[in-house]
Amino acid sequence: MPGATQNVPTTISKPNGNRIREDSWWSAVGAEWRQLGGSFKRHGFSFEWHDFEPAVPVDWGRSFHAGSVEICLNFAGEAHVVTRGERIEFRERTAGFYVCGQGELEAQRRANQRHRFITVELSADFLRRHLTSHRNWLHPAVQALVDGDRAKSAVGEALPLTSRQQELLASLRQPPVLLQAQVLWYQSKAIELLVELLFRPERDEELFCARARRLAHVRVEKVVALLRDRLAEPPGLEELGRLVGCSSYYLSRTFSSEMGMTIPQYIRQVRLERAAELLRAGGHNVTEAALEVGYSSLSHFSQAFHEHFGCCPGLYPVSTQPQKALHRSNRS
Repeated sequence: MPGATQNVPTTISKPNGNRIREDSWWSAVGAEWRQLGGSFKRHGFSFEWHDFEPAVPVDWGRSFHAGSVEICLNFAGEAHVVTRGERIEFRERTAGFYVCGQGELEAQRRANQRHRFITVELSADFLRRHLTSHRNWLHPAVQALVDGDRAKSAVGEALPLTSRQQELLASLRQPPVLLQAQVLWYQSKAIELLVELLFRPERDEELFCARARRLAHVRVEKVVALLRDRLAEPPGLEELGRLVGCSSYYLSRTFSSEMGMTIPQYIRQVRLERAAELLRAGGHNVTEAALEVGYSSLSHFSQAFHEHFGCCPGLYPVSTQPQKALHRSNRS
């Protein structure tokens, strides 16, 4: 269970000077919001869990803290953050960051999708304590924030979650340490993530392994987009390798390393999650949802759905209602 200091409501300072309570704001948009660890005001960092399915697009930027860096570990749902022509797209199982400085950040999460993600909010003071001696390798906008300058709003690059980061997502929600040590544990994870995501060496200084990892990220992102676009009839491994410019063997290993699952496992998971969206929306029956996502056998679909969600597809829309009602009652 989270520690006592981890349930303190967060107050957001907006660029126009207005202050709002973050838990109240997320509750107003129908979201399950929970502060997992740390406190932005007290410790300079905060881990926060979000889970919601909006009927209309959500202006996600209203939850950002002015004068901070925010890391998003995006498990499900699509979103974007834009400023001054720079844009970061968060797709399923991606991670990235944005600097909330001078200048507007336009941020939106799409309607009719289930959004599940963790944000790591980092104050300027926290970044200065840990990054001042490493400023030369930081993203320029993060450098400006560390230096105390009037940092401009900026966005980083969205990269696929690595298998290690996906494992971290589970532990962030249930920290494997004693209550008394949780703040320190979350702090170590905040430093770990900022080291992975905020550093950006010069191109001519980039090591071969870093270039290879960057190329692997790009290839996996292309494969994910291809599979989602052709979910009912996905390309085979050989064709995927040809489309992204590498051998099928190398692609298979790279995808498993980056995503923490094989390509067939990913296809199965995305198909089932898409089918669940169709069933929740109410416009498809079980047979129609199965065919829409590429299952030709209703029995195979029902078995896979039950293994993934713990109930048969015919009962799924009903079984999700008590949970939503419980979330509403907990917020009232």
